[in-house]
Amino acid sequence: MQIKKLILLETFETNTYLIWDKIEKVGAVIDPANKAEEILQESQRLEFKIKYIINTHGHGDHIGANGRLKNLTGAELCIHKSDNDKLINPELNFSIFFDFNVISPKADKFLEDNEIISIGSEQLKVLHTPGHSPGSICLLGNGFLISGDTLFFEGVGRTDLPGSDESKLRKSIKEKLFVLPDITKVFPGHGGVTTIGYEKSHNPFIIY
Repeated sequence: MQIKKLILLETFETNTYLIWDKIEKVGAVIDPANKAEEILQESQRLEFKIKYIINTHGHGDHIGANGRLKNLTGAELCIHKSDNDKLINPELNFSIFFDFNVISPKADKFLEDNEIISIGSEQLKVLHTPGHSPGSICLLGNGFLISGDTLFFEGVGRTDLPGSDESKLRKSIKEKLFVLPDITKVFPGHGGVTTIGYEKSHNPFIIY
């Protein structure tokens, strides 16, 4: 599976990921922060059709381009049901507090823990990792993890927000992520790439 990172929504420097099957020329956009046209142009340059729009959670800095991108592509919008209410409510997705009210279309599909998403001949496994938000998910591929705001390079997602829970976040990371092979590459929602092994040894927020 091919992976391309776009750093969008400059205020938050949100990582939007394009992932695709190079042979079957079909793919997904993970956490489209904004700039839907730019995302679409990049997918066209990379020669794949966007089949899915997947939100790792429902905060405004990760869903800002959902509506426009869905209109442009007809892609299926996917999120965990526990964060579904955030899509259409700027107060719940916190965008209202940053003066860029985000209202997304409703989800076409609710993702469940351990569900498999097929992208061409490639697959992503959904890992429900509550903590940063109730419906936070990570996406596990072959040798890599897209971690949203669950796990960062030497950090984790905020747990001081309504609906967040530090104890659940620690549990999610220890029981769902730190059991993965150490060499698993981690592509977070903000910041640079890391690995599971590095975070197990160096992440100051997690006692393993």
